[in-house]
Amino acid sequence: MADNKDKKDALVAPEDDFTEVSADERKGQNAPKKQDGPKDTELFCSICRRPESQAGHLTKLGNGMFICSDCMQKGADMMNREGFGIDSILKQLQDLPGVRLFNLGEFSGLHAANDKEENKEPEKRFSMEEILPPHKIKAQLDRYVIGQEKAKKLMSVAVYNHYKRIINEQKLAELRKKNAELKIPDPNVPEPVEIQKSNILMIGPTGSGKTYLVQTMARLLDVPLAITDATSLTEAGYIGDDIESVVSKLLAVAGNDVARAEHGIIFIDEIDKIAKKKNMSQRDVSGEAVQQGLLKLLEGAEIEVPVGATSKSAMVPLKTVNTKNILFICGGAFPTLEEIIKQRLTKKSSIGFQADLKDKFDDDPNIMQKVTVEDLRKFGMIPEFLGRMPIIFSLEKLTEDMLVRILMEPQNAILKQYEALLAMDEVKLTFEEGALRIIAKEALKSDTGARALRQVIEDFMTDIMYEIPKDDNIGEVVITEAYLNHTGGPLIRLRN
Repeated sequence: MADNKDKKDALVAPEDDFTEVSADERKGQNAPKKQDGPKDTELFCSICRRPESQAGHLTKLGNGMFICSDCMQKGADMMNREGFGIDSILKQLQDLPGVRLFNLGEFSGLHAANDKEENKEPEKRFSMEEILPPHKIKAQLDRYVIGQEKAKKLMSVAVYNHYKRIINEQKLAELRKKNAELKIPDPNVPEPVEIQKSNILMIGPTGSGKTYLVQTMARLLDVPLAITDATSLTEAGYIGDDIESVVSKLLAVAGNDVARAEHGIIFIDEIDKIAKKKNMSQRDVSGEAVQQGLLKLLEGAEIEVPVGATSKSAMVPLKTVNTKNILFICGGAFPTLEEIIKQRLTKKSSIGFQADLKDKFDDDPNIMQKVTVEDLRKFGMIPEFLGRMPIIFSLEKLTEDMLVRILMEPQNAILKQYEALLAMDEVKLTFEEGALRIIAKEALKSDTGARALRQVIEDFMTDIMYEIPKDDNIGEVVITEAYLNHTGGPLIRLRN
């Protein structure tokens, strides 16, 4: 009896939650005398649902609930025998009379499965009719990118073959599914050849158009594009972005649509910044380790990436993305690569009639076009990484003539942008040929490529953009060579 008393005491909570039902309270509730059947005003046990006339004395719980001594004793025995585990408690509750338990997880799982089936979008399927052939892709690129003919041709062919590879993968999946249903492959149906993925490595000086080429390509193909810098990537466990974060960015651009993201393009810029560090005694967490971590992504693997975040440590759901059909394009300036190429080309003896002069290639503007895989290995790129980049090419260094064309010809040329701005004030803007040459020469001095063109134009256009709205009589402004040489001013023509 002492043990039972202790078990009952273990279930007794503070007086605010557990109180004995007083006589006045029973009287206020018109508690009936014991009889064969319960009345409408009689109290019931909240666990076994027996009336007080059958269960005996009831103890009042919080929120207007009551419990009989049998249910209280059963709860004490349960805790004493099998602990407080939820499984043991549910097992004991099933033995109580009048108690029926439901597994809410089954209901929620059922609804979740139904919602998933309803919201599941059909997988994106490509057809040959939807893919532009290489010559049409290049023709579109010509509208936006000046020069770089070799680069545009290589990229057009690489992208065209990449999406043909996706179509081939679709045929392979259908054939394997059919063979699995038949259990015996049809000998009359040849299995398609598996095509390896062709990732791209672009080499070129800053401002030569690497990023702009990729952006234009993705816009023409209407596929999601994620652009990231390799400088922010570090080995897992260190400060910085995880390597898988590049896929997280692509998933975000695709609107968290896994099927659309798996057919997208990832452009990793500043890839030369993760070259293997030389003479480094510490662990190279942002160099060689990043190259090794990128290998599985470049080859193709299923990885879990967070939705709406770049780190798996964030409390967000994860989605599985297969990188097998994602096209990776890497780009970098590789600033010291020219010296490595020159050393290889002049490695012959510097004495004798057959000697090569050490300064033979100093004036070669396209020395980067002669790059080889061996040169990139000496720069610090590991062989495994280069092996997953079968297409390697260099962009041309911009010349004065190319910069003049960049000013005028592209769809979104810089001069066209300023003409549109002044056209809103009903003013026509024109440039003399000599003025364009001066702008191009000044941009070449900065050694930052096409990006320098806007900086040069902003220097002398600021005053013009400030003064023109003051006078409504101005109808045309001509930027002269004298104005850019600081020997005169722009030519102003008034309205008729």
